[in-house]
Amino acid sequence: MGESEHKTIALLTLGCKLNYAETGTYERGFAEAGLEVVPWNRAADIYLVNTCSVTATSDAKSRNLIRKVHRINPFAVIVVTGCSAQLRRSEIEAIPGVARVFGCNEKSQVVSETLELIRGRETPEGLENRRSATPPTAGCGPLPLMEPRVATDFPAPPGSPGDTILPAWSYGERTRSFLKVQDGCDNYCKYCTVPYARGASRNVPVAECVENAKKIAALGVKEIVITGVNTGDFGRSTGESFLQLLQALEKVEGIERYRISSIEPNLLTEEIVDWIASGTKFQPHFHIPLQTGSDELLERMGRHYDTAFFARKLEYIRRAMEGPCKPLVFFGIDVMVGLPGETDALFRQTVEFLERIRPAFIHVFPYSRRPGTPAASMDGQVSEGVKKERVAVLEELCGRLHSEFIEANRGIHEKVLFESTDRQGFMEGYTGNYIRIRRPYEAALSGKIVDVTI
Repeated sequence: MGESEHKTIALLTLGCKLNYAETGTYERGFAEAGLEVVPWNRAADIYLVNTCSVTATSDAKSRNLIRKVHRINPFAVIVVTGCSAQLRRSEIEAIPGVARVFGCNEKSQVVSETLELIRGRETPEGLENRRSATPPTAGCGPLPLMEPRVATDFPAPPGSPGDTILPAWSYGERTRSFLKVQDGCDNYCKYCTVPYARGASRNVPVAECVENAKKIAALGVKEIVITGVNTGDFGRSTGESFLQLLQALEKVEGIERYRISSIEPNLLTEEIVDWIASGTKFQPHFHIPLQTGSDELLERMGRHYDTAFFARKLEYIRRAMEGPCKPLVFFGIDVMVGLPGETDALFRQTVEFLERIRPAFIHVFPYSRRPGTPAASMDGQVSEGVKKERVAVLEELCGRLHSEFIEANRGIHEKVLFESTDRQGFMEGYTGNYIRIRRPYEAALSGKIVDVTI
């Protein structure tokens, strides 16, 4: 592609595993086109910023990061994608240096249109800009910016299962890969912007997911984490089922372990649990959003279950998968504190419920008031100070429950996939039930699955 073969690009990612999977796909596309991928704090010619909008803080971090890379190289091409790009498009387009913003249904165009921007540097207008500009440290002249697209700021109109979806995967340290299988959500929980940021629930066909898993296996990766916005809702756009996907991935040679990154409790069916428990590559590790242990708040926020259902689900999984000499199931539970209407009494219900179901880990988030969502205008908004206090309570509880989970697994034989990083003479890896194991560094064990006693 001519001069662009000598260009450098830095890719920055904020937010969830899904964003990292998408960034990995962009990175491979740019590398195949001849661009050199460099660290973001180096003065690159092009920056891609994959943004997050899960909270107001995430939006602010996204904007600040864009401004920061512009300061590093004022003549760099900056392209922006991700959830904040969809929800705050006009704000991001107004930031100096931003050449193109890619929304929810434009992700498949990120690589091709960015390459077109680079080629535009050699147009007569681009050459004239370069001649009249002061050369920056990176040696890259200013690029002509594309005209801003029609703004699609939040709230965006709902999409459909027919919307485009970018198949994506990424991996780190040659041990674990994030495989995107689904995107979007149709739930419209009262506090959440995800359906507006990522569109309707839709999925990558099973056959394409399998082909991507084979590509990952060919790299020597042993473990795949299945990712999506609402992963268990897989099949909306193809008529396939999540269980069919799992069963197809199970057959991919070279992949020895799978994890399901996040799945709604009502979509983790007994049929799926029974199949996993029958002896598969899927690990005893589940990430399940609860959000609150108050039935009143669950109903108010539009969740599709109550605490009794949630408790029964965990009990069923434990009964199906645990037993003598077997590892305990790791449950990572999402909990949001400070939802509108959360009184001290309702928060206490959450604490007591978590004490009862005893997850191995609690992912604690303070509620972030998102303009345009129904929850933002609800009565009973909780002060930031109270949210901070409640976060601290649950973080203390998480530390205790996690320690107790590890102790309850002492003496159990498990398998650990060790990572390649040398951490001051030590290496780390995770058991199937997600207990981190540390041992003296030994290069020969990198990327290997090793028997251990916890």
